[in-house]
Amino acid sequence: MKKFLYFIGGSIAFLIALALLGPMIGLLFSGLLVAAGLHYYTKCTSVFGKIMSATVALAGFLSAASNIPALIGLIAIFVLYYIAKNWKQESNIIETDEDPFNNFEREWSKLSK
Repeated sequence: MKKFLYFIGGSIAFLIALALLGPMIGLLFSGLLVAAGLHYYTKCTSVFGKIMSATVALAGFLSAASNIPALIGLIAIFVLYYIAKNWKQESNIIETDEDPFNNFEREWSKLSK
């Protein structure tokens, strides 16, 4: 039952992330504009260069503000990561607990000490 709920939650998170792929790409591009603008602002020595770099950073920031729905997509990707991590962890626990040979080897090592 737990795996079924993980599957349903993962499917919903995947569809949300897929639907918001465009705004996430826009947010990435906006973040790159902000980073480039700030980088060149700190490196530039002329006033005109600083104004242009600040303008690029401001444009990137305003563009990032318009891509707020991309944050929902990022949350969906984190949910997918969490589900995948717990899915693998749960299947590893089941395999080790239900294997009778592992229990036998553990008990045999205790007896032979």
